[in-house]
Amino acid sequence: MTNPLVQHDKLPQFSCVCPEHVEPALDHLLSENRREIEKLLAHENPTWESLIGPLEQLGHKLSRTWSPVGHLNAVCNDEKLREAYNRCLPKLTEYETELKQDERLYEAFLYVQKNDQRLDPMQQRSIDLSLRSFRLAGVALAAADKDQFKKLMQKLTTLQARFEENLLDATNAWTCHITNESLLAGIPQRAVTRAAAEAKKRDKTGWVFTLDYPSYNAIVGHADSTSLRKKMYTAWVTRASDQGPHAGRWDNSDIMEEILAARHEAAKLLGYSNYADYSLATKMAESVDQVGVFLRDLAQRSYDAATDEFEELEHFAGHELNAWDVAYFSEKLRREKFAISDEELRPYFPISQVMQGMFDVVQEIFGVDVREREGVDVWNADVRFFDVIGADGALHGSFYIDLYTRSAKRGGAWMDDCIGRTRTTSGVVNPVAYLCCNFMPSVGDTPPLLTHDEVITLFHEFGHVLHHILTRVDYPSVSGINGVAWDAVELPSQFMENFCWFEQTVPMISGHYQTGEPLPDKVFERLLGSRAFQTGMHMVRQLEFALFDLRTHAEYEPQNGSRIMEILQEVRHEVSVVPSPAFNRFANGFAHVFGGGYAAGYYSYKWAEVLSADIFSAFEENGVLDRDTGDKFLDSILQRGGGVDPMQAFVAFRGRKPDISALLRYSGIA
Repeated sequence: MTNPLVQHDKLPQFSCVCPEHVEPALDHLLSENRREIEKLLAHENPTWESLIGPLEQLGHKLSRTWSPVGHLNAVCNDEKLREAYNRCLPKLTEYETELKQDERLYEAFLYVQKNDQRLDPMQQRSIDLSLRSFRLAGVALAAADKDQFKKLMQKLTTLQARFEENLLDATNAWTCHITNESLLAGIPQRAVTRAAAEAKKRDKTGWVFTLDYPSYNAIVGHADSTSLRKKMYTAWVTRASDQGPHAGRWDNSDIMEEILAARHEAAKLLGYSNYADYSLATKMAESVDQVGVFLRDLAQRSYDAATDEFEELEHFAGHELNAWDVAYFSEKLRREKFAISDEELRPYFPISQVMQGMFDVVQEIFGVDVREREGVDVWNADVRFFDVIGADGALHGSFYIDLYTRSAKRGGAWMDDCIGRTRTTSGVVNPVAYLCCNFMPSVGDTPPLLTHDEVITLFHEFGHVLHHILTRVDYPSVSGINGVAWDAVELPSQFMENFCWFEQTVPMISGHYQTGEPLPDKVFERLLGSRAFQTGMHMVRQLEFALFDLRTHAEYEPQNGSRIMEILQEVRHEVSVVPSPAFNRFANGFAHVFGGGYAAGYYSYKWAEVLSADIFSAFEENGVLDRDTGDKFLDSILQRGGGVDPMQAFVAFRGRKPDISALLRYSGIA
């Protein structure tokens, strides 16, 4: 039987991929790549064409094999696939570390950098980043230390996967079964109808709510029953921990300790004081102190506003608030102050209209056309596929979109790389992306409807998609999102969020699901008035996450352990205004940091928000849908990918370095 994972001449054949394909495909490709690399190293006086270009193609082939596997593990997770995936992770990490620690390759890259006179700027950038990767993987270490570093990387890969699995299993395991109808008071009817269908599916009476985010938000943000809100909140903030309804069963506590210890040891092997210093070597920020000053400056500017907002909320509620009360009373206060609510807005944001409007926005500002393509093999019946066509009629790239929550799918929203852009002897291989969310699916005869916050989420992830597929760089290591500094990678996504707030664009993305009427002007005015609602509270919450992440990695000492809860409490005392109960185990579900790539880098969201707000202010100055400004952004940022230094790219667009004032203005803090 032909293995679908090694067929690289077409899109992934997801319906044909079985768990038994995974390991043989990876073993075959790793073996083939190792043989090819030895042949490449045999050439004397290497050039880009004789060495680095072919290496880029080997990496491209490996990515095309592994990307569908990692993606299926995130969206269709089952026991057999998980086992195959986990068997392969150490092999993949071993291979990648082996390459980066190969002194022969390192010397060859240095030779090309110094002697190949035909290098273009993108090739030079690729080589610079590759040489940095060699150094950060320990190419200069002694043999024993190299081996230890490799073992640590393999260990981290396994631990981070286990962290994600525990979180997914803990989320899927808990349900709230309600048989007393009075407890449903306040919960939106869409969520109630969905919970009734879930109960029927499980052969139960009444209603079953799960821990997917739409269910969680429906109860914590809307249920009149305090006890029900507390029950749902408790289950959510104790997932994969030693607390809560499944205390100890999928506990990530020891895994987090091991992750932090391994990261610290790896950083020390390379001569860094701590993992935070090591992490910042690949980012725009120059030091841990610089990041700390940036975060605390934002906290100082935001804290008084956040305190006032929380005091206003408690005054409105008429009593002191617990953590499980905040979202509920916030929604009520928002409704009273601005005569607006999530559920009032939902009917105006059916997914079909939001998506079409979003595509119309990017056509206006970037001149690209987004068209659906039928007949593409997908992993779920709800998944759709779109092509992005340039003004010249040429295909620029494509993306899958998977919008709805389901039990075997990890939580949150994300974009990932399916295929990176490259140029081969046969021509350009166009980039392909995955866009995934966890919205509530259709309920009964009502189509899927979004809250305005969910509209913003969709625009955010689509910004990542545009960054990946509008690139014009032909070298995989620096095309699209590859090679982009981690604290700049959120710039296009946060930039796109702004289009959800302007009178020129909201009529494009809204249309009542029954009448087609766009959001009425009076409702839009109330929505716009609510933009700065509790932005101080939101700001300090994000700063809490970022400071906790930074301090946990910067202050780790083997003799003292991680001090996770201690540091978290100290950070909360410094910046938080919302009370947190003793049983809260937020860190055990902090997948961005302990399962993903944001370790010692969560501050990136706030730094990228500074960049994106400043850039969007240029669109305000010239016209929100101004094509000339869009073309400049396309040329300076989106098309360049990782091929230019992000600060140079920003200055090329804005004509100066970033200014924080736009972010403070949009946040209502200035």
